[in-house]
Amino acid sequence: MSNPMSPSAMPTARLAEAGLQCPAPADFLLDASAPMEPVQAAAPPSSRQRQVANARHEVDASRARAALEQRYGRGKPLPYRALPSTRPETSAPASGTITAPPSRAAVSNAITPLFYDTSGNADAVAGILPGSSGAPSTGGMSAPVRITLAKPPLAIRALGNMSYGATAADITAFNALGSTDAARMTAYVDRQLAWESIDDSAVESRLASAGFTTLGKSLQQLWTDHVLGDPAWEVRMRPAWEIQRASLVRAVHSKRQLRELLVTFWHDHFNVMATDYSAGPVYVHYDRDVIRANAFGNFRTMLEAVAQSTAMLYFLDNRSNTRAGPNENFARELMELHTFGSENYLGFVDPFQVPPCPEDPSYPIGYTDVDVYEAAAAFTGWTVKDGHWEFPAEDDGTFVYRSSWHDAGPKFPLGMFLNPEQPALKDGRDILDRLASHPRVAKFICSKLIRRFCADRPSQQLVDSAAAVFRANWQKPDQIKRTLRHILLSDAAFNDWGEKRRRPFEAVAAALRTGGSDWTPRVGDDKSDEFMWRMGFTGHTPYDWPAPNGYPDTAVAWSGSNSLGMTWKLLNWLTETKDGEVPLLPILDATRSGVSTWTSTALVDFWCKRLLGYLPARRSVLVDFMRQNGAAGDVIADSDSWSGNDLKKHYNHQRLRSMVSLVLMSPEFLAR
Repeated sequence: MSNPMSPSAMPTARLAEAGLQCPAPADFLLDASAPMEPVQAAAPPSSRQRQVANARHEVDASRARAALEQRYGRGKPLPYRALPSTRPETSAPASGTITAPPSRAAVSNAITPLFYDTSGNADAVAGILPGSSGAPSTGGMSAPVRITLAKPPLAIRALGNMSYGATAADITAFNALGSTDAARMTAYVDRQLAWESIDDSAVESRLASAGFTTLGKSLQQLWTDHVLGDPAWEVRMRPAWEIQRASLVRAVHSKRQLRELLVTFWHDHFNVMATDYSAGPVYVHYDRDVIRANAFGNFRTMLEAVAQSTAMLYFLDNRSNTRAGPNENFARELMELHTFGSENYLGFVDPFQVPPCPEDPSYPIGYTDVDVYEAAAAFTGWTVKDGHWEFPAEDDGTFVYRSSWHDAGPKFPLGMFLNPEQPALKDGRDILDRLASHPRVAKFICSKLIRRFCADRPSQQLVDSAAAVFRANWQKPDQIKRTLRHILLSDAAFNDWGEKRRRPFEAVAAALRTGGSDWTPRVGDDKSDEFMWRMGFTGHTPYDWPAPNGYPDTAVAWSGSNSLGMTWKLLNWLTETKDGEVPLLPILDATRSGVSTWTSTALVDFWCKRLLGYLPARRSVLVDFMRQNGAAGDVIADSDSWSGNDLKKHYNHQRLRSMVSLVLMSPEFLAR
């Protein structure tokens, strides 16, 4: 994603040629050496002060523009595009607003809410008012009608959004936390946020006993054991494979459920493909020391940890970003994906014409291509000790700042001025400060958090209030924890239901968790490898999205026929498969211990309560499947014999597993 207009960085000696004498900050420029504190209201300037400020602004803007033209246009004016007259909003449509879905196929394939063919009025189904513009007509095709799932009890909704599945024990514990819904919700959220106080040693023991050998290695150990000496492929990639399998083990068995969900969120946000050739050997470090270590902490701290991580330095190429050969990949994704979001991208426009941000006029409203180029220059020299030919003795995989590779000239990113020849790392850190404190960055991060835990279309009111918490605490060590608490105790967290759906990995984890699985996937095991192979067909292998934007997090993105079909196929495989003599889902053992008399009604009720936490409205369909030609009260034998002439006795064990599979594939199970 490099820019063809970007030559090597301008040497400091050429400042005089550009007519620039290190200008003092003007109205449009923020001095990066000043403390990054919230702007305080000041007395209105006098007429004389305004005249001086305006004159100074014109002089400094002219000099700064000349420097940029020298850097990127070889001294000629840059071909800026016109500033957009309107900006797309980051918020969801206002309540009652009718919007067309991304595609008609996506609507017809959606799982939650349910759709059935009836009237043929496709526009009404798609949410398009008669007479309004919208998607093309479906012609003579029958159209679905939207059926909304009944809202289950609060415990099911809360645990569905804040864990990988509500087990019977989880539901009982949640309901015992207080005498009111508000008290129970608050107690659960606070307990999960205090994840350090939750003993999770059983999960770590499970991983150790299953032969996970790389999870405790330091970065230097990972580099020595899995990079140096060009080891075999299975040795090189073992850290990545262990992290992928460990993510499922923790999702199923960890007591720190909220933390596991948040770790997955940040992995998607700061996406690095685990099986990338360069990132894979050090992926344990990225997961443990970068993502997990900062998941509930401070966003600014996490930004720098990501920027300096070996995995990200390789994945987005900043390890090769030098003054002699700038590479903008990391700088662009830092703004487009990690902080601002593409909705705040203004394009290749004059940075001195960017209007101020309405929430805080001391910041620009968005970012431009020039901001990306300047950020790339600021991060030159942030690299890895990887035996580079200039430094062959330095080869342990750790972060290093190469001052000789750094563009030390002045820079003008995001409406602020960076002095030339700043101390080591300061250029990049000044940009991270600016981003971490920006009001539009706060809204972007909070909208993604709300989308993850509440609804695909976050309410603007909640986005605004959460962003206020996020920004007010941007320098606090528990900033993310405070923001997440605000979101999880909001009305949306209490009341939203059915718009989100479990993605394939989440559905599989929920099936294993609520089904009582004791299986541990591991590296080098045939059944575990088959599971990961099948997981790949769903499109949701843990941490394996190849693009830097991470796995999508909306229901419609996972509602295509291939994703649904492969997810259903994998869920059914779980009900039928053993690893040696151990079933992945202990359906028969759980049924024998939980149901004293096997009637179709008792079996269905047991498994619906175990997997869903409640009895669904369509329970009778499952009862009919189990009883076949028998009565609902007939006892079903604990056997698996053939009885083709009397279906109520025919392959009872297989029919039981199929019934469980049907529950797992139901909209009630996949919705949240």
